[in-house]
Parts: sequence; C-alpha cells; structure tokens
Amino acid sequence: MSRKHNFCAGPAALPTKVLERARDEMLDYRGYGLSTMEMSHRSPEFTAIAERAEADLRTLLSVPDNYKVLFLQGGATLQFSMLPMNLLGRGGRANFIQTGIWSTKALTEAQRLGADWHVAANTEAEGNVAVPRPDALDMSDDAAYLHYAANETIGGLAFDYVPRGRRPDGVEVPVVCDMSSSILSEPLDVSQFGVIYAGAQKNIGPAGLTLVIVRDDLLEQAQAIMPTPMRYSVVAKAGSMLNTPPTYAWYLAGLVFDWLKNDVGGLAAMHAINQRKAEKLYAAIDQSAFYANPIAPANRSRMNVPFTLADARLDGEFLREADAAGLLNLKGHRSVGGMRASLYNAVPEAAVDALTAFMADFEQRKG
Repeated sequence: MSRKHNFCAGPAALPTKVLERARDEMLDYRGYGLSTMEMSHRSPEFTAIAERAEADLRTLLSVPDNYKVLFLQGGATLQFSMLPMNLLGRGGRANFIQTGIWSTKALTEAQRLGADWHVAANTEAEGNVAVPRPDALDMSDDAAYLHYAANETIGGLAFDYVPRGRRPDGVEVPVVCDMSSSILSEPLDVSQFGVIYAGAQKNIGPAGLTLVIVRDDLLEQAQAIMPTPMRYSVVAKAGSMLNTPPTYAWYLAGLVFDWLKNDVGGLAAMHAINQRKAEKLYAAIDQSAFYANPIAPANRSRMNVPFTLADARLDGEFLREADAAGLLNLKGHRSVGGMRASLYNAVPEAAVDALTAFMADFEQRKG
C-alpha cells in the first residue's frame, strides 16, 4: 500500500506517525487488552489520555490558567448556536465581521435564534478578497462580543491581525474566533480572545470532536432557557464528560498534540514549515499566466489555497490527471469552483513539491 498526497479541506490529512501509532494501539492499548474505543470514558486509563491531551494542548498554545478547554461534539457549526446562547444572557448585541461563507453562517444562525446582532464589517461587495482594516470596524454601542473567522476555508482568506472588540465608548468586549482551519498552525496569544473554537477535522484530529477554549469570566453568561448540555459552564464543571464524549477522536487528537510537541518541535517550528509550503505553492501560481489566485497577498491563507486555471474548460482534465498522479481532493468548493489545495499541518512539504511539479508540467502541455 502506498499513501497518496491528500489536499482535502476536511476531513483532512493526519500525520503518518499518528496513524501508525494508532494502528499499533488499535487492539491493545498499552497492555490493557482493549482498544481505546472500548474504554469507559470514566476509567482511569481514559482519564489519563484526556488529561494528557489537554495538558499538551495547553503547552502548545500557552493557554492561560483562567481559560477552560472543552472537548465537545457537534462540529464548529453547533458553536454558531451555542455562542450567542452562552454569551448573550446578560444582554447586548453580537457583532460580526463577515468575510466569507463560514463567518456568514455564524451570523445567519444567530439571526435564526432571534439574537440581537450587528454587522461590524462586510467584505462581500468587494468579493471577499481582503479583510477589513482595523479602522473600518463599526462596532455597535451595545456590543457584547465580536465574532470573526480567522481563516475562511472555502475562500482562502485569512486575517493578518487580531481584531479588537472595542465599542464606540471605548469599552473592550470579548473577541470570539472560529479557528477551525488555522488553529495549531502557528503560535497564538490566547489571551487576546474570549472564546476560540475549532472543528477537529483539519489540524486537530478526526471529525467528531470540537475544541472550545473559553475564558472563565464568560462561563456564567448563558441565557436562562437553553439546553443544559450546551452550557459552557456545565460542560466545564463536568470536565467535558457530561455525557459520553467522542473518546476515540479525543485520543487521536492527543496523539496529534504529542506529535506537534515532540516530533515537530512546537508551533513555531510548525509555522516555519507551513510558511515554506504556502510560499512554494503561491510562487508557482504567481509566476504563471496559467494559474491565478484572487486573494490580496497580505490576506492569503497558508492553510487553504484556491486557484483557477486560465481556461476553466480544462478543470476536469486537471483534476483527473492530478488524481492519477496521486494528488487527491484538489477540487474547489462547489460554491466557488476552480481548485483548492489545503496545506494543513499533516500535509508534508513533499506533497507541495509534487503538486507544483505537476502544475508546471500540466501548464507546459496545456497552456
């Protein structure tokens, strides 16, 4: 069996070393005579797995002591509902920066729930090719928090700064960030945020797990009427085990954290690798008249690189040949078309080298 290069946006590539370790521990986890999938989540064995995973994550991200780390279910999409219900119990308005599909979905769900909302900035009219500058944010007078997506997975648009949730009266409100496709790709100052959330299936682990990092002072602001399992405070008090968690996904996430910490050498080292990968692919696009990327250079994502061909009629042929060459899942999202290469942490630099070589060859033959 030979593994191919996987550029899928999610569920995404996992580190080979993590998969090999999971394979070796599949039937018998460290001599306990059973798989982690079969363990009680209350058992000492799984409790140790969970505690080690959280400790490694806290080390990687330098999570301050006044933040809780929650391992949840439902994907980042469920957080679109949980956030306004958990953060608007004391009144105020949810403020949103709209820069693409996922940040808009978060706003749409808040509207559906009847939450008070306000759009602080919207880049749709300009084609979502650049993020709004800090001085363009128009916060409402009664803002309770500011929500944004650090990296728009579909559009390949990334913030090059952390927005401040400053109301017109100068009061700072919590910043809430969807980091589903960028978390753990580089060092991060968690203290700049009130809440960080991320679906696991890109840089954390397999689908089925959602990570939420929430500041302690925001745990008791939930609306009076909301489902108990969706309350951050309740989940935090239960150690993310209010009910049976996705134990195997949690275990695999822990293996990824261990890989990042001990094999890669931490997030600064991971960032340097990711920077090289992205620079190689963007250079291949920019130095060609055959390929194009629409995003402003300062806001190009290092995780998701969309690109188009000069002749869209060649898209199908490009994808078929790429697939045959072992370059998988390069088709762009159905809403935007073209191509998209997701370069998450587990995608090796060799995969990018193979992709750029293929692109050059295809252009030479078809351009």
